[in-house]
Amino acid sequence: MPFLCGGAWITVQATLGGMVLATALALAAGLAALSRRRAVRAVARVYLEFFRGTSVIVQMFWIFFALPVLTGYRVAPLFAGILALGLNLGAYGSEVVRGAVQAVPQAQREAAVALNLTPYQRMRYVILPQALVGMIPPLNNTYIELLKATSLVSAISVGDLIFESKALINTGSDRVTVMVLVMLFYLLLAAVITLCMRTLERRAARMVGRDVAAFRLRLKGGH
Repeated sequence: MPFLCGGAWITVQATLGGMVLATALALAAGLAALSRRRAVRAVARVYLEFFRGTSVIVQMFWIFFALPVLTGYRVAPLFAGILALGLNLGAYGSEVVRGAVQAVPQAQREAAVALNLTPYQRMRYVILPQALVGMIPPLNNTYIELLKATSLVSAISVGDLIFESKALINTGSDRVTVMVLVMLFYLLLAAVITLCMRTLERRAARMVGRDVAAFRLRLKGGH
């Protein structure tokens, strides 16, 4: 059991680290995809297509095994896992950000222009707070996918929950009991993520005075 607890803590670290990196990259790439500058949009598109079009396990292997050969610097296994997860899920998240920003009513944008706000002020104080309400539900799904993908870090010798569970089974522990405990942990962590995201969604909606259900319908309808 202590081994599983240690592995669970590593899984939590990989999940949280991946979420932070994925969120930052999703915001950056999602907003870049809406830029008026063609070069900026092109960079965002290349990032999206590359990391969405290749396997996360291949990206993880490349960062952990190939990058040190090219640069001469060895990447810590856990950091390599977090980097691969963040880059991969950040690409998917960028589409969520782009869609949520585009779903903000045009009238809100026009009102911000009428108030003579700068482009930064329009995005910071008018568009993003409203878009956040629409981002949270699909980002919750992205984070759950990231949580499940953390099981892949065991392939680069990170002592996560999967790695430790395999070690326990190899030493004679009952495999059914071990796998049930592992499954329950993933379910629990997924429930915690969902609870936190729903709480954040309600607070974000209250801050901008928006109805959550109505905004979800607008986001799905694409207008």
